[in-house]
Amino acid sequence: MADADRRAEQRLDQPRGARGLGSFLRLDPDAVGRFAEGIARFLGTGRFLAVQTFIVFVWIVLNVAAVNLRWDPYPFILLNLAFSTQAAYAAPLILLAQNRQADRDRVQSEEDRARAASTRADTEYLARELASLRVSVGELATRDFIRGELNRLVPDDAVDDGADRRKKGGKKRRETATADPVS
Repeated sequence: MADADRRAEQRLDQPRGARGLGSFLRLDPDAVGRFAEGIARFLGTGRFLAVQTFIVFVWIVLNVAAVNLRWDPYPFILLNLAFSTQAAYAAPLILLAQNRQADRDRVQSEEDRARAASTRADTEYLARELASLRVSVGELATRDFIRGELNRLVPDDAVDDGADRRKKGGKKRRETATADPVS
């Protein structure tokens, strides 16, 4: 059994197990990403700039004015080293935060694209339904069509009599309305 395990470890077509620092240091990518976003968010605030400016001002004043406290004389090499270290850590954290934001934007864009495609399909479906309703309504007999057919079927004399009757009926209604102002 030990020979079988050893042969499995020596096979070249299978990857080896994790070893070295990678197996020792396992970090959750989401936790690291959230930490990086928090740092990047803080580095971009006015509060950070104000605090950093205050620290640099105090640093320079103490190293120039206080002779007994000079831990970093005039070229301020230690201050320069602190800025370099800050930049060395801040840049990758900011890039990591930007990559996470780009990933979120990509996912949001894909969701928007899918939603737009669904909306377009729904709109096209409704347009087809509306077109079919228009076609079916176009096949229905309209009031003008029925009037035209009735006029074609009824002789012209009967139509004239109906028009005369309508005129007389309208005249009688007007006379009644003027004679009876109460109603």
